[in-house]
Amino acid sequence: MAIFSDSVTLPAILDKFIVAGLVFGCTLILKKEAALRLLSILSILIIAEFSAKKLGLTSTADFLNLLLSSAPVILAVIFQSDIKRALFSFWKRHKSGDAANHNLTTTVDDLLKGLHELAERRIGALIVIVRQMSIDHLIEVGTEIDAKVTSELLTSIFLPYSPIHDGAVIIQKEKITSAGCFLPLSQNPDIAKSFGTRHRAALGISEQTDVLVLVVSEETGKISIVHEGKITYDADPAEIRYLAGKAVEGRRAPRGKTPEEYGLT
Repeated sequence: MAIFSDSVTLPAILDKFIVAGLVFGCTLILKKEAALRLLSILSILIIAEFSAKKLGLTSTADFLNLLLSSAPVILAVIFQSDIKRALFSFWKRHKSGDAANHNLTTTVDDLLKGLHELAERRIGALIVIVRQMSIDHLIEVGTEIDAKVTSELLTSIFLPYSPIHDGAVIIQKEKITSAGCFLPLSQNPDIAKSFGTRHRAALGISEQTDVLVLVVSEETGKISIVHEGKITYDADPAEIRYLAGKAVEGRRAPRGKTPEEYGLT
């Protein structure tokens, strides 16, 4: 007498045991470190399904196909906390990026407003914007401030009766870090004699570092841009905004003579 009937064959029994084993194995995986192991197990399931079809293990192949077709849903359920964290992180970065751009724009707007108010009233000013290179070893710090850049604060610092109006204001990372600072004077013999101490100090610090310096002349009320050891007297407002924005952001900008060269028209 045959051990197995025609309807119950050895491959069929093996097929059922494989399915039961797969169910049990998947249960253990999901109970333990599913998030770490599932990706590798998926590749094994794909190979197993292909092999089951080739060997004629119908039940096993159908079960594996069911698992694989349900993989996206299974992954979404298992990794739901990770997906939520990723989406929240993306949203947070997007919001923080918008806030950073808003803060940068506000800082530059207040800086330019303060500059133009000082220029209109012909109040001398010297403002150093630190980009990447440190200038601590080159300056004599007057008063540490650590405050947001506002037009009111800039104006009050440079008013003639202010005890720190003669020095420079240092701006770094969108904040006024100190005021009343003394800078090294340029020793360049080719500097025009019409330039006073502020312009010489601006040239001196820009010759040794990558800072951008803005100078307001108390004699003429003109605003000068100084960087890379060169000076642009009575600079165009659009050029001032562009270069100041790049400097506050900590980036360099190519030197130009007209707004068109900066793409500002």
